[in-house]
Amino acid sequence: MPEALPDAVGASNNSSIFALSLPAELTFAIVVGVVVVLFIASVWSWAVAVEKFFTVSAVRSRAKRLEQAFWAGQPMEDMDSRITDRSAEAFARVFAAGQREWRDSRRGQPGDDTNRQIVERAGAAMDAAANRETQRLESGLPTLAIIASTTPFIGLLGTVVGIMRSFHDIASQNATNITAVAPGISEALFATALGLFAAIPALIFYNKFSSDVSALSERMSNFAQEVSVRLSRRLNERKEA
Repeated sequence: MPEALPDAVGASNNSSIFALSLPAELTFAIVVGVVVVLFIASVWSWAVAVEKFFTVSAVRSRAKRLEQAFWAGQPMEDMDSRITDRSAEAFARVFAAGQREWRDSRRGQPGDDTNRQIVERAGAAMDAAANRETQRLESGLPTLAIIASTTPFIGLLGTVVGIMRSFHDIASQNATNITAVAPGISEALFATALGLFAAIPALIFYNKFSSDVSALSERMSNFAQEVSVRLSRRLNERKEA
């Protein structure tokens, strides 16, 4: 009887290990689910990247035309009418916010302090509009950041579960040669590869468009300051006249 004790303990341990292991059907479903999630994440990141590319490119090209008209010395009134027809532009909305505040505040016969307050209020309105436009341009970037940071771990989860399934199949077949091991391991590593395939482009897109949005945000802030200077100059010219 004492000699049978180790066998009983070994059988108990083996049964407990297999009881804790996942069923083959469940591990297969997890791996398939991981692959589907990674595929969707990859397509999603590319869709966001394409949308951001066209959005940023349109804002940049239209901003260039608006700045050229502004520095060409075009009267503010003419630019107002032009902007109302092109109100979808980010820079145009910033300019319109300052112009609207300037028109609403410039009433009566302002003095020096009032002139300064008008320009400050117009500048504050343009700063607020520039912040709103920056937030609008940043939409989609958090999605790219989430995809870039989580998909490698999702792929790693699929790989771990797939390797567990492979070893379970090896144990059930009592085969340890490379022919029995290689197919299951390669299928498990495919999840890691797919996770990196989704994460690397998402990280590149996030860094690229974050840089573009930061540059456009700074450009809008500079444009708002230039408009404030021009508004202040106009008030001084009217006062001297």
